Amino acid sequence: MASNPVVDIFKVKDLRKKILFTLSMLVVFRLGAVIPIPGIDVNVLKSYFASQGASGSSMGITEYLDFFAGGAFKNFSIFMLGIMPYISTSIIMNLLLLVFPGLKKMSEEDGGRKKVKRYTRYGTLLVCLIQSYAVVAYARMIPNAIVPSMSGMKYTVIAMLTVTTGTMFLMWLGEQINARGIGNGISLLIFAGIVARMPGGINVLGLEIRNGNLNPVFVIVAALLFVAIITLIVYEQQGQRKIPVNYAKRVVGRRMFGGQNTYIPFKINPSGVIPVIFAGSLLTFPLQIAGALGASSEGWSIFSNIMKPNGGPYMIAYTVLIVFFAYFYTQVSMNPIEIARSIRENGGSIPGIRSENIDQYLTKILRRIILPGSLFLAVIALIPSVVVNLFGFPTQVAYLMGGTSLIIMVGVDLDLMSQIEGHLKMHHHDGLVKSGKLQSRNL
Repeated sequence: MASNPVVDIFKVKDLRKKILFTLSMLVVFRLGAVIPIPGIDVNVLKSYFASQGASGSSMGITEYLDFFAGGAFKNFSIFMLGIMPYISTSIIMNLLLLVFPGLKKMSEEDGGRKKVKRYTRYGTLLVCLIQSYAVVAYARMIPNAIVPSMSGMKYTVIAMLTVTTGTMFLMWLGEQINARGIGNGISLLIFAGIVARMPGGINVLGLEIRNGNLNPVFVIVAALLFVAIITLIVYEQQGQRKIPVNYAKRVVGRRMFGGQNTYIPFKINPSGVIPVIFAGSLLTFPLQIAGALGASSEGWSIFSNIMKPNGGPYMIAYTVLIVFFAYFYTQVSMNPIEIARSIRENGGSIPGIRSENIDQYLTKILRRIILPGSLFLAVIALIPSVVVNLFGFPTQVAYLMGGTSLIIMVGVDLDLMSQIEGHLKMHHHDGLVKSGKLQSRNL
């Protein structure tokens, strides 16, 4: 009789503890997403956003920021900035490692990674303070949103400290999941925020159909399209190009090493979902500032109107950033020169390629793989904007049912399942899939 994978998961004590710990951390995250910051009138916020939706006003930037905050932005909760300040700082730190050779050398020394992580935390704190001030300015634009007893400098200081502390706490939650739970903590926080908004999105979709604002035929076509896209994302995430490597036999002392044939697995999209998250995070920062300062600054107001999330300039910038970060992150995580040096040092060779040309060959292969992979990511990420413009879907529903959300959910789900399967097989249980071909994605 075949065993039940779900039952097997909870039979393994170590795996059970990791899963329960991860779930408890995600519950804390979702509770914090509905706790408002001090000095905010929640009823006024609900009325304001409801009136904006009823009047058909463009909520592109707000919906965009709310999407990455897991629904916490509209609640003006203590987690309203989400985890994006940390991701933005990580982008900056990775760029600095490439620009400054001394910093990169320091990161490769003993204790260097801990120093880089510490600098990233300091940078996250600075980015949080800047974005939290933009939040304060945004709240002042909403009539009567701030209670009279908390107006002025008192509200500014308390709101900035509360929102900054919330993001730093989320960063700590992610690190705790990495250390004591299962899966990638930061990715799981984003995943949980997307999943938590699905019931509300389905409710909005039902209301739009009931009110006659959406053609049911368009909804069915869009649903079939999303199912097909999920299938393509799964194949793309799992696909790989195998580079054969032969190792010569070596005699060390009385033992013989090598003499085996293996391969280097190059993913069709080596960087996974990282380019999409990085690009979205990098665009979120200026959009948030523009939304907050647009009323008092003509320049920021013009920028806000030009870079609306569903507009042409935004879609072009988003595509360019995704392609750029696909190349950039692959270069950081899979350096062909380092891979070639490792192959040569271990007595390996690639059939038909001279030893001194291995790095050039690997670079050529990666470039051929990255471009179509990054363009595929960009097309998938822009689907919500296309659906909104063509079918008139509500922005909230479009962001949840396609594009970035699908890429993140599929990537995180595959990574989580592969880790669970690894634990099950380590304890001599069957895996989650019969084929045994479930592959991990490093998110």
